[in-house]
Amino acid sequence: MTTTVLPQLVIILGVGVAAAVVLALLRLPAVAGFMLAGAIIGPSGFALVKDAHAVEVMAEIGVILLLFTIGLEFSLDRLKRIGKLVAVGGTLQVGLTTAAVVGAALAFGETLARGVFFGFLMALSSTAIVLRGLAERGETDAPHGRFTVGALIFQDLCVVPMMLLVPVLAGESDDAPALGIALALGKAALFIVVTLVVGRLLLPRILVHVDAARSREVFLLAVLVVCAGIATLTASFGLSLALGAFLAGILLSDTAFGHRAMANVLPLRDLLTSVFFLSLGMLFDASVFRTDGLLVAVLFAALFFGKGLIATLASLAMKFPARVAWLAGVSLAQFGEFGFVLAKEGERVGLIAADESRVLLAAGLLSMFVTPLSMRLAPHVTAGARLLRPLERLLGVRGIDEADEGPSHGLTGHVIVAGYGLGGQMLVRSLRDLEIPHVVLDMNVDSVRAGAAQGVPLYSADVTSDEVLRHAHFPEAAALVLLISDMAATRQAVAVARAISTTIPIVVRSHRHADSEGLKALGANEVISDELEGGVEVLARVLRLKGTPINVIGPQVRRARDDRGAADPARRFVIPRPRLGSIADLAELKVQPVVINEGTTAVGKALADLALRSQSGAQVLAVRRGEELVDDIDPTRPLEAGDILYLAGTRENVYRALVVLGAGSSEPSPSDG
Repeated sequence: MTTTVLPQLVIILGVGVAAAVVLALLRLPAVAGFMLAGAIIGPSGFALVKDAHAVEVMAEIGVILLLFTIGLEFSLDRLKRIGKLVAVGGTLQVGLTTAAVVGAALAFGETLARGVFFGFLMALSSTAIVLRGLAERGETDAPHGRFTVGALIFQDLCVVPMMLLVPVLAGESDDAPALGIALALGKAALFIVVTLVVGRLLLPRILVHVDAARSREVFLLAVLVVCAGIATLTASFGLSLALGAFLAGILLSDTAFGHRAMANVLPLRDLLTSVFFLSLGMLFDASVFRTDGLLVAVLFAALFFGKGLIATLASLAMKFPARVAWLAGVSLAQFGEFGFVLAKEGERVGLIAADESRVLLAAGLLSMFVTPLSMRLAPHVTAGARLLRPLERLLGVRGIDEADEGPSHGLTGHVIVAGYGLGGQMLVRSLRDLEIPHVVLDMNVDSVRAGAAQGVPLYSADVTSDEVLRHAHFPEAAALVLLISDMAATRQAVAVARAISTTIPIVVRSHRHADSEGLKALGANEVISDELEGGVEVLARVLRLKGTPINVIGPQVRRARDDRGAADPARRFVIPRPRLGSIADLAELKVQPVVINEGTTAVGKALADLALRSQSGAQVLAVRRGEELVDDIDPTRPLEAGDILYLAGTRENVYRALVVLGAGSSEPSPSDG
């Protein structure tokens, strides 16, 4: 077995590496390269791989690990935040797609059963390809990313009822199919709830014991067991393996071991998901194009354009702006992995012929191949969003044009803030406190509603639009601040803003420092890099923890900025002041407050008279008299009853000072320290 599988595995991975390198040089997504490589070495190409089963097993493990790591990036709290997108957005996308396909099938004389079945096939999208694309660009938490992820989760949940309905559609079910489906769904829902509740209680305790072994290998093995175990249990209840892996990741993300699990699993995940994309390409059958090329093209157009349009409309129906709807539609416009499983089940019960299945799968694979490329290009194509903008007002989206009718009408000298995440909220709060006029733009519908309810001039709008910036009175603004997570949109917004005005300051936050020069070249005045600022903050704090003097830390920080081309002579850095106990050389020093009581020898005498420093070795840092704290001490000022002296010195120094002040014994007790 090993001698037959290993050479084929070497061929698969070798061709995959070559394809990925070529596409990287062409600045194209690696996923498309893997699928192309699979088509080349597959049965329809040079037929270099004979044992497809071994490849399929590795590919399935790759998908499970991909969904597991996506789950690790989520949490139950984050899942709750997109719950509405899963329920409403997913229902709209799957329901509208299925309904459209049923209508088209009936118009062409197909039966209702076959129409529903084809609707199921077309409604599912590729979780692996789409999530990989979103994760690579850091867009899973962008507005279009949240809608897309919500729809994909809902699709995975729909696989259960779809599989149960296939025999019903073929007329092979029992007399009470609805009851059976309801029971199956109820059982699946109960299993998910129980898994999340029990897992959240038990998993952290189990991992604490695993961690006690202090073995990286044992920890990795335990993580894989959790992933595979929950996925297997989920599959036994009729749900998909991928959904179970996703649940396992969510459970782990809520523990203290989530980041460590991610770091351990990532290399294995990247290897096996690459094999998955290669295996998808191997399914491609080029001979179908010779016999049914026109039908494949029609089905591809229906998937890519028809399904994409429906997903776009579903996003708009949830009052997302045009750009979000456009990007979500492009992301969901392809065939799904579970579509292959559903098609095989349809063949088994006679709902679809083998020749029809070949044609459909060829069109589906073509749409999956195109998806990484279209997702890469979509943010740069503005025509789609422009065509959709008239629908924003029709569907009730609170557009920026309302600013002309509200409190933002006629604004001048205001700040335009794009992005109402944490950074945007902090900035807007300060602008409101200081009564600086401002307008806020965001594409997250929930944020817009919440902000508007609090009286924030917040509008659902795409800052990359020339029209939007003019409605926000950009030519009269004091500054434009871009705090959005979509870097392609950020670049476009800077370019559009600079085309309107070359003088208004533009301040941009970028996640990667490598993007800074490009943004400045487009016209940004200030670029604040999360990566750079976080690195500088860590550098300064670590040096402070090591007791490095402040006048040594300063040059190190400036050098770090100089090395990254981010020097700014006017920029100050602020780090927390060290406590005495945190500086190793001063660890033995104590700072003790001592009160001067009525009747003690110190009352009425000045520190100079007492010769406290020379008599005890302790230093008076400050004196509190009533509400006043004096650190610029006058040694000739007489002490009064009730004064509090803050003494610094070793323990012995402090207790000798107590004797001089007449406030205590010179012998410290064993418990003092």
